[in-house]
Amino acid sequence: MVDLSEYSIGASNRPSQQEMEDAIRVMLRWAGDDPSREGLRDTPARVARSYRELFCGYEIDPAAILERTFDEVNGYDEMVLLRDIRIESYCEHHLVPIIGRANVAYLPRERVVGISKLARVADAFAKRFQIQERLTCEIADTIHSVLKPHGVAVIIESAHKCMSTRGVHKVGSTMITSRMLGAFRDDADTRRELFSMLQLPNRSGLQSE
Repeated sequence: MVDLSEYSIGASNRPSQQEMEDAIRVMLRWAGDDPSREGLRDTPARVARSYRELFCGYEIDPAAILERTFDEVNGYDEMVLLRDIRIESYCEHHLVPIIGRANVAYLPRERVVGISKLARVADAFAKRFQIQERLTCEIADTIHSVLKPHGVAVIIESAHKCMSTRGVHKVGSTMITSRMLGAFRDDADTRRELFSMLQLPNRSGLQSE
């Protein structure tokens, strides 16, 4: 997982650890089990710690991640593309995992950002309750707003466990969403260049995750 701790902005109105553990005990009883039995006795505390990690994005300011940029690029002004950023999120409708990969591209305007920052921005938004459409827009809009490049493109392909472990039980199906801004939206040649660079995506992991 990408470490986002240095960009933490804190959280307000968060229930206490004890309130969270009590809520998990209620859930265990609702499911039909006994939270006081040995195997479940420490589960509420473990789940609370796990959720703090899984949803750390609520404490992160994604824009702050992009504040440091570099201009010593010898005039480089072509596309920057970071492919296959692993995305781990949770569907806000059923609270089950969304597992996939994001492709993030931008056309720099004199300055560039460290490539790890693109992954950090994706992670900051993914570590929240999400729908994939909003996640795609949030990543693209933040990069566009902070870096002010000539264009931004974000394409996400993900497997939704709400589709494979419940409901219609369609194992192997994936969802693709995209957000094109600036030159990627307005210039067909720029879009074609992006799609050409993405012709060899690593999709093998999506079907098995």
